[in-house]
Amino acid sequence: MIDGAASTLAALVGELASERPPRYAALAARIRLLIADGRLAVGIRLPAERELASALQLSRTTVTAAYRRLREDGWANARHGAGTWTSLPAGTAYGAWAPALPTAGVLDLAHAAPAAPPEIVTAFTAALADLPRLLPGHGYYPAGLPELRARVAQLYTSRGLATTPEQILITAGALNGITVALEVLIGPGDRILIEHPSYPNALDAIRASGARAVPVAIDAADPAAVAADITRVARQTSPRLAYLMPDFQNPTGLLLDAEQRGRLAAGLHGSGTVALVDETLVELGLDITPAAPLAAFARADLAVTVGTLSKTFWGGLRVGWLRAEATLIQRLTAAAVRAQLSGPVLEQLAACHLLDAAEATLRAHRDRLRAQRDSLVCALGAALPSWQVPVPPGGLVLWCRLPAPISNALVDAVRRRGLRLAAGPRFGAGHAFADRLRLPYTQPIDVLRRAVEILAAVAGALPATDPGFAPSRLVV
Repeated sequence: MIDGAASTLAALVGELASERPPRYAALAARIRLLIADGRLAVGIRLPAERELASALQLSRTTVTAAYRRLREDGWANARHGAGTWTSLPAGTAYGAWAPALPTAGVLDLAHAAPAAPPEIVTAFTAALADLPRLLPGHGYYPAGLPELRARVAQLYTSRGLATTPEQILITAGALNGITVALEVLIGPGDRILIEHPSYPNALDAIRASGARAVPVAIDAADPAAVAADITRVARQTSPRLAYLMPDFQNPTGLLLDAEQRGRLAAGLHGSGTVALVDETLVELGLDITPAAPLAAFARADLAVTVGTLSKTFWGGLRVGWLRAEATLIQRLTAAAVRAQLSGPVLEQLAACHLLDAAEATLRAHRDRLRAQRDSLVCALGAALPSWQVPVPPGGLVLWCRLPAPISNALVDAVRRRGLRLAAGPRFGAGHAFADRLRLPYTQPIDVLRRAVEILAAVAGALPATDPGFAPSRLVV
């Protein structure tokens, strides 16, 4: 009988029959990819060679050779009498969903992280000029610099959601805000409704919280059905929290209109579910401006909104926020202080200056992204016509449907040619999306075209079809 660990790893590895020999090298590459992007934890015991060989329908010799390759390359180690255990090579940031250090000759499209605009330098110069007036004080602002909280509150008010500074907590980016919210709002075993696919770091944070994810399949082409499905599943499962991205959802690009937001908020109200709304991409409407915040349609105590400057300006700022009822903000602040007593003052001053001049900066940013998106779509259509590439109305990424479940193999193959990508399954809860690939259009056009050239060269050597394959769709 095949044990559970072997069956689970075999499902993650996928089918290897179409791989070119030697098969052990392909198996080692698949396992290496799973460890590198965090889908396979570090420090766990790999299944026994005989069990994995049976689960994958390979010879034991093949699995033995694959494990040996992993040990030689630093991705595993042997413990005498205790089998083979996953590990990480020294010197590179593997095992977490975070951008790797820049490497000469490598095109990195694994993460959607725009470069800083020139206004960053201007903002920090102005912040340094401001800093002396704050130096006589102690420099601690647990909920954030008051003037930054006021500016963020005004952002929401201008979008149709009346907000006071007391309803804002400044965080170290969106993920920090999500983590703080999870700590306060849920406990181990609680249900959290999630869109499927979703943001990998949020999925990891949910797993780490001990909560139980309730995935709901989403289709960006049918947002009305998405709102209805989330409402239906919330009614059936009564989750404590729902982690949602109604504005250019990552990775699908889904956008809900005002009517759909209203229906969704009413549905979550009916089940008593708090909406944790991630607005990371809300300012990046390339063809359309999003409706009012989802929290504007929800009961005040059933909505917590996450925001950040990482995608609109620069990830290096590490400035984000949470917006909620003032009493809940006090609880969230208490939780945030346990991990970080206060955020850095200079970055918050710079954020104030960026927000004061945001209109012109964001207009130029959107123009660049629109040109890069359209160029990438055009290049993919010409070089890979069998791929389905929906064009999102905003955000930072394309969510491509591949002609077969080759995402893992494709990502590993292009890596050897100097192109970093994230495999589709990284965005799922379970083993879905092997037929998907997320492609950010945050890089310059020449980089995007070169990436498509590499993809086209490699994809031609992989299976073009798989008649027995069912496209990614999770039915709940």
